[in-house]
Amino acid sequence: MMNKVPAAPFETYTEAVNWINGLIPFGIRPGLERIELLLERLGHPERRLKFVHVAGTNGKGSTCAFLTRVLLQGGYSVGTFTSPYITKFTNRFQIDGEDIEEEVLLKLANQLYPLVQEIADSELGSPTMFEVSTALAILFYSRERVPDVVVWETGLGGRMDVTNVVHPVVSVITNIGMDHTDILGETIQEIAAEKAGIIKPGVPVVTAVSQPEALEVIRQTAASKRATLYAAGEQFSYERLSGDENSQKLRFSGPFRELELEIGMQGEHQCQNAACAMMAIDILRHYMAFVIEPDDLQKGFTSTRWAGRLEQVSQMPRLILDGAHNPEGAESLAKSLPGTYRYRKLNLMMGMLSNKHHEDYLKHILPIVDTLIITEPDFRRKMDANALADVAERIRESYAKPSLQIIIEPDWRKALEALKSRTEAEDLGVVSGTLYLIADVRSDLLGLSDAEKGW
Repeated sequence: MMNKVPAAPFETYTEAVNWINGLIPFGIRPGLERIELLLERLGHPERRLKFVHVAGTNGKGSTCAFLTRVLLQGGYSVGTFTSPYITKFTNRFQIDGEDIEEEVLLKLANQLYPLVQEIADSELGSPTMFEVSTALAILFYSRERVPDVVVWETGLGGRMDVTNVVHPVVSVITNIGMDHTDILGETIQEIAAEKAGIIKPGVPVVTAVSQPEALEVIRQTAASKRATLYAAGEQFSYERLSGDENSQKLRFSGPFRELELEIGMQGEHQCQNAACAMMAIDILRHYMAFVIEPDDLQKGFTSTRWAGRLEQVSQMPRLILDGAHNPEGAESLAKSLPGTYRYRKLNLMMGMLSNKHHEDYLKHILPIVDTLIITEPDFRRKMDANALADVAERIRESYAKPSLQIIIEPDWRKALEALKSRTEAEDLGVVSGTLYLIADVRSDLLGLSDAEKGW
């Protein structure tokens, strides 16, 4: 006879989070059977909600931030589900810009626990950490605090991603690049097909995907689902007008209106993310009668911030954090730093996970760097600092400045001290790479004592 599962096993927030994180060893298991079964047992709470589903290789988080901020400024209640979190587990589940309360997360974890155990005992096997987090988010937004709209970021890919269990009112695919190729496929077309999996019958889709072969996959998927496609450079366009260390301006031209926007986020690539968000907002306005006054629209875009994306966290020395961790992110960073900031020397500290395209990342970054400090994130799948330095040494002759200095310091705290001491008043210090490193460095520099980190 099976042991009866206790109804409410967790007494504290920490116990609940430890249980959810304890499911990490079950890994990323593409497929929707377990999450669908969970939601069926819960009475399909997701059907009560309006979602804006956001996928893409880079820019998902920033696009979600723009959408959230503008809708909030317009007076709407907004749920925001994103990953990975950069400070605390509760960051994943936000309502109106605030994290879920610890006691609410505890209550919902206790509701999910018996169902998760039941599925774990079946032939489907245990739900994963991300599946349980997704179910918890849906419970939170459908039962505790029902927002007007939920900004819903995919975890990985799209087609088989756990978040794809919802039927959104708008889908957004920011861009496509070579990331998670071990799971999503080795070619741009294969990765595009995975991201295009979030396109639903009759649901409008916005994209800034630029590669013709990837856009063709999205176009064909949208046509087969009779979903209206709004593609950058076709149905809408944007042009960067100006920018400095504080803000940048762009002109947006869409099928419903043209306007100039000022954004507070740095980096030319943020103009693309803002344009995607703007197009999605206009679709909500046009099809769903969402009304946002022009003043609120402008205020929302100007006030949007997103931690760890070209984020200045120290003035003396000048230190910037940026979670670029794949070749496309590195390309954007290499364009944005000289295009946004003035400096004499650029000192860059980086740490990576062991599953990324590091050579292509370094090919973009090395040409602009004066000192490269290679370290290791405090995370189980970290890339060995010496192995990463070997990659940099192998290509330095072809890509780096002749004067480039490479420092290897596996301890990220000591590496950060080296970065600070080398970055003089006229210089710029940058910490880049995996968000697991960015999260730790950010907590250290900003004195965030209750910081957690994770996927």
